[in-house]
Amino acid sequence: MEDDGRKEGIEEFEELTETIGLEAGEEKCISNAGRTICSNRCGRPSNVCICNELPCEPISTSTRIVILQHPHELRHKLSTGPLLPLCLRRCQTLVGRRLRSGSCTLLDSHPRAIFLFPSIDPKSPSVLLEDFISSFRNEPGTLDLVLVVFDGTWRHAKEMVSASRDFLGNFAVQVSLGFDSAVEGGSIFDSELIVRKEPFGGCMSTIEAVARALRVIEQNGAEIEECLLGVLRAMVRFQAGYLKPMKPRPRLCKKGKERKGKIEA
Repeated sequence: MEDDGRKEGIEEFEELTETIGLEAGEEKCISNAGRTICSNRCGRPSNVCICNELPCEPISTSTRIVILQHPHELRHKLSTGPLLPLCLRRCQTLVGRRLRSGSCTLLDSHPRAIFLFPSIDPKSPSVLLEDFISSFRNEPGTLDLVLVVFDGTWRHAKEMVSASRDFLGNFAVQVSLGFDSAVEGGSIFDSELIVRKEPFGGCMSTIEAVARALRVIEQNGAEIEECLLGVLRAMVRFQAGYLKPMKPRPRLCKKGKERKGKIEA
């Protein structure tokens, strides 16, 4: 009970923490005793530095991207959200658990916006991004769209979307890239390693989701997508050499199956 109370206290403290804005190009002080950290651009450990894989200059897009990053992502090695402001000029990261009035000046102006998150709930269905963009093809000029994405584990992202829905529902449309809830999701590594696994087919890492979305939205979307996926491939390639093989954990598997059975029942 004491541990539960302590955990709740930490959760409340994090909830009260003010949202932090990090624009592309801002430098962050990183303290990581025991290993050398790249001080150039990527801020990753030197042995997995990906600065050479980043674009020479952040890519300009007509789309403005707002990332809501869960606070816990700040300590995840495999978080891909922090790579996006290094690659895209019009990309802003907010650290927090929900979007609301006052969180972001851009969103407070109620621009034409979409938020990317798959949904199989008939009460809050998502629209295929391709269909949404097609409806504006005949409009002159650029779409001037704001893309909102949520960076976190599947559970955290789902919570952030739910907490932000009242605010975003005033001006933004929920879209998805297509998914199959009947197919088990994979990871960014094709091997039995300790990785972050997606809940079902079609779900993907934050940087890949943005890459796929910009391919649909931007006129030069294919080039932007390839650049972002190249950065992701480099991160995966460097990181994979330092990950340990996953050991079988039958007790956890058994508990997971029992819990799933109770939920389905």
